[in-house]
Amino acid sequence: MYPFLKGHGTENDFVLLPDPDGTVHGALTPERVRALCDRRAGIGADGVLRVVRTAAIGADGAGQDAEWFMDYRNADGSVSEMCGNGVRVFGRHLAEQGLADPSAPVPVATRAGVKVLTFAGGAADGEITVDMGRPAVLGDTKVAVGERTWPALHVDMGNPHAVAFVDDLAEAGPLLDAPTHDPAVYPAGVNVEFVVRRGAGHVAMRVHERGSGETRSCGTGACAVMVATALADDAPRGTTYRVDLPGGTLRISWTADDRILMTGPAVVVAAGTTAL
Repeated sequence: MYPFLKGHGTENDFVLLPDPDGTVHGALTPERVRALCDRRAGIGADGVLRVVRTAAIGADGAGQDAEWFMDYRNADGSVSEMCGNGVRVFGRHLAEQGLADPSAPVPVATRAGVKVLTFAGGAADGEITVDMGRPAVLGDTKVAVGERTWPALHVDMGNPHAVAFVDDLAEAGPLLDAPTHDPAVYPAGVNVEFVVRRGAGHVAMRVHERGSGETRSCGTGACAVMVATALADDAPRGTTYRVDLPGGTLRISWTADDRILMTGPAVVVAAGTTAL
């Protein structure tokens, strides 16, 4: 038996595994991740966040100036570079357990580098803003679902995204399978976002996450969507967009110094033990 927690950010949900010294889950196998994330036979989640000190994680944490490392796995057991909703939930756990001081910026190491979290009002509750770093806009591509094909923009937020604008979010269908993409552009797979405009500075989206399927929210995906929309709108730096997802709303800003700031909720809803 070992402890776990369950949390979510805009209903993008995760199993958290406290493992500060890297001794409990050194062998976090794909099979175990899949068992934990199974929504019928397991705890159920879009992914697993292992909470481990950077010093204990090995090469993935090398050179990162942060005490804690977010070891993120997709629901299918594959390793991922980054998770925007997950890092807020990770930070909420650190603050609630006294492992980080929410009155000051909290750095978290990831496979996509250090992300810095700021807690609203310096409190351990309320919304969290994450400096997601600089986006990389890597050119035009396309995605398809069945017989439908859309142009898309390749945006990297530490993990790969293809952002496609559609007339209606229902056009993407049930998203039971991953949309088709160019394997030469995305050899390790891609998160695909379908976007509609709701008004000035306001969009809505659906997302199919590689390794997890369609999810209720995707933080890095919302950031990629904001970047693609801001470029299409020729919006000045400093503009904030509202991004509606099936599980809630995130606010994304692109700063004058080329940083993406994501603000949204995060909550830990349960704790227990499991033998999965």
